[in-house]
Amino acid sequence: MNVNVVKSGDYSIISVEGRVDTTNAGEFEKAVMEVVNSGINMIIFNCSGLNYISSSGLRVFLIVQKRMMANKGQLKLCSLQPGITEIFDISGFSSIFSIFPDQDSAEKAG
Repeated sequence: MNVNVVKSGDYSIISVEGRVDTTNAGEFEKAVMEVVNSGINMIIFNCSGLNYISSSGLRVFLIVQKRMMANKGQLKLCSLQPGITEIFDISGFSSIFSIFPDQDSAEKAG
């Protein structure tokens, strides 16, 4: 798993690559919470490189979503691969998150 953070306009883009599962969910959470705790309140998760996510990884997304809502921020997800989309659909997470086909459309959506 790799996590990369870049600034793009008003958003911090967190790109996730590889697998997020029980072996590295803690490391993933730590990296993501550093961004959240720095006062950033507009985040886009670019999941184009994410090829597997377990319930432990989904939990991290949920934690960030709750924090963003509490801070009146925005969390968007983009570029989910079909297998990841299916996991989000089955778990009911597709209705919890704002999901976009690509980063450009996520940034442009208000």
